[in-house]
Amino acid sequence: MFFDVTSNLIVMALWVIFGLVKIWAFIDCLRRRPDAFPAIGRASKVLWLILTGVSMLTGFLPGLTLSIFGIAGLVIALVYLFEVRPKIIAITQKRY
Repeated sequence: MFFDVTSNLIVMALWVIFGLVKIWAFIDCLRRRPDAFPAIGRASKVLWLILTGVSMLTGFLPGLTLSIFGIAGLVIALVYLFEVRPKIIAITQKRY
């Protein structure tokens, strides 16, 4: 019984944390200028919106949090936040 409650709390906490990261990536991508994406040599803004949007959708279902789709969505969001976003900020010199 204790293990069930603990594991459920851990999965729920991961669901919330992963979901917030995915939402942050999608909203941040929405706010960036479209011409900055090709300028840093990355895919277009539309593609990143699709990727982070699908990633965000996988975060809305708790059953997908620790599945291959949930983890892949988290990786997409983290790639955007830690690789693409800093380069865009460096070019545009605008911090949001």
